Amino acid sequence: MLQNFAIGQYVPGESFLHRLDPRSKMLFMILFATLVFFANTPVTYGLLLIFALLCLWVSRISASYILKSLQPVWILLLFTVVLHLLVTKGGAVYFQWGWLTVEEEGVRQAVYMSLRLGLLVIMSALLTLTTSPIDLTEGLERLLGPAKKIGVPVHEIALMLSIALRFIPTLLEETDKIIKAQMARGADFESGNLIRRAKNLIPIAIPLFIGAFRRAEELALAMEARGYRGGEGRTRLRKLSFSWRDGVILVQAVILTLLIGWWRA
Repeated sequence: MLQNFAIGQYVPGESFLHRLDPRSKMLFMILFATLVFFANTPVTYGLLLIFALLCLWVSRISASYILKSLQPVWILLLFTVVLHLLVTKGGAVYFQWGWLTVEEEGVRQAVYMSLRLGLLVIMSALLTLTTSPIDLTEGLERLLGPAKKIGVPVHEIALMLSIALRFIPTLLEETDKIIKAQMARGADFESGNLIRRAKNLIPIAIPLFIGAFRRAEELALAMEARGYRGGEGRTRLRKLSFSWRDGVILVQAVILTLLIGWWRA
């Protein structure tokens, strides 16, 4: 299941989304995340879901692959749904058993919150799946460019975030290997109460942190050996430039914002 997590991975392609300027994709992702929390009616959530499915179709990436990326957050989705069903009260009573009641407002909030989380995961996965780590770093550095005037180390921040994003699949793969190795040695991660299960995670956490620190040290040594000295004086292999595709996504962003604002209660 950990290997199916799509955020942080990149799938090369020539689709419309792949060819967009990374700055446009990141800005639209920020706008989309804002609209997700701004929506509060079935129509607004429906518009966001339709647009997310449209982006999925345009990306030419298998829908099953994207849906697999939701597997690691299924537990969180289930917890969110159950929490709102049991805690949020208001409206008509749909189910009652002793002190346990499921009411209309709880069902509505459970659906809305699960949709929010699902939409954010899908769009975040699409961002990384259609944008190479190099382009992400370049685009983020360009977006934060004005902050250089006040002494913010923009290049270092962009590089740090890009490396962190790039190592998400690596760490997930290493976690999966550690779990399988510990299970082969007789470790049990499924039986026992909550406290016992938490203690059973120690044999996973310790080697994972040690491996992460070792990888970070090796990466730092490799960068120093190759003469990396920050962003000053560095040249770029490819120049970022906006095209008509970025104009199309801008128009779509404006239309989506207006529709969400119009249909919002």
